[in-house]
Amino acid sequence: MRFVISVIFFLVFFSCGDAYDPLDPTGNITIKWDVMSWTPDGYVAVVTMNNFQMYRHIMSPGWTLGWTWAKKEVLWSMVGAQTTEQGDCSKFKGNIPHCCKKNPTVVDLLPGVPYNQQFQNCCKGGVLASWGQDPASSVSAFQVSVGLAGTSNKTVKLPKNFTLLGPGPGYTCGPAKIVPPTNFLTTDRRRKTQALMTWNVTCTYSQFLARKHPSCCVSFSSFYNDTITSCPSCACGCENKNKCVKSDSKLLSVVGVNTPRKDNAPLLQCTHHMCPIRVHWHVKQNYKEYWRVKVAITNFNYRMNYTLWTLVVQHPNLNNVTQVFSFDYKPLVPYGSINDTGMFYGMKFYNDLLMEAGPFGNVQSEVLLQKDQNTFSFKQGWAFPRKVYFNGDECMLPSPDTYPFLPNSARRNIFGFSTVIYSMILVLIGFW
Repeated sequence: MRFVISVIFFLVFFSCGDAYDPLDPTGNITIKWDVMSWTPDGYVAVVTMNNFQMYRHIMSPGWTLGWTWAKKEVLWSMVGAQTTEQGDCSKFKGNIPHCCKKNPTVVDLLPGVPYNQQFQNCCKGGVLASWGQDPASSVSAFQVSVGLAGTSNKTVKLPKNFTLLGPGPGYTCGPAKIVPPTNFLTTDRRRKTQALMTWNVTCTYSQFLARKHPSCCVSFSSFYNDTITSCPSCACGCENKNKCVKSDSKLLSVVGVNTPRKDNAPLLQCTHHMCPIRVHWHVKQNYKEYWRVKVAITNFNYRMNYTLWTLVVQHPNLNNVTQVFSFDYKPLVPYGSINDTGMFYGMKFYNDLLMEAGPFGNVQSEVLLQKDQNTFSFKQGWAFPRKVYFNGDECMLPSPDTYPFLPNSARRNIFGFSTVIYSMILVLIGFW
């Protein structure tokens, strides 16, 4: 009985979209504090943020990190980042701290700041690439000088209540935990040094916490069926239905309509699905040993450019991808032997920016897949994805009974006619 209850709890817990992603089970953002030196009233530490998520990145306007001090600590100075507020520093004379708030909020600096304010892996406006897409750009760091704190491993108190916005809600951070000190190699790689003290904070993402509705939907079509399976109606909720804009509206010619707002409120094109992003999967051609798919991503948000976008697809034939024509592609193998998931993303300086809604608000590519005769089939919707993620959020798929299936008889469509017309031809020539 206890085992049954445990299984039910497991299924309910993970079906709610909590901080667990079956396609990226170990993905998280780890925030590491390395105490590098002691000062008369505290310490100097390097704070490093590593995005270990395979396909979920932090896009503009970037990350926001917060915590609560355990005692009465202050931030004397920061390099590579800044707090959004200074707080009340009226009790200090002479040197005024950078921040005196009990719960500081930290943001990254923008590109192009003076060199004396920069730190290694800083100053990217808070944009953090995913680990699977660009490991070198998945790191952000800054330096803090903390005062009124402990001056030894035994007297330092770890900050509490860490929060991470990326840029909106969705991340939940655990408590800080002391770990073995980080080791560093000197530039000549002949000497190893280590931090005086290190602690880690792990933050995980939950789409359920980030938003009530999906942020993307999927539509299907194929060469063997005239039916186009569109996104489900109100797939992303119809909260913006009264504020949407028709594609021929004069409002779109107003200067500044594409300017993002501080609250990231969207300005969506009027559609039946009301999603900012639609992914269309079209089964384009069938060859003797290969089949071809066309993938198109369309942006319906007039106020959002999607930088460093990622598209993750789960399909059984992704273990035999032969060629991807205008996207970069990387297989994702979260469970070792099962190779049915892949990540598509834009090529650098070519199509890694998905423009806002309008004539240029789409990117597309074609994928050539080799057939495995033991598993290959166009029947029962096999040619369509099982799951689709855009920028790390799962998209709403159509109902399986609406997929463009094969006609009842394979020979009825070999010449490309619809089933009804082909049946009439067979009757007329005496083969029905």
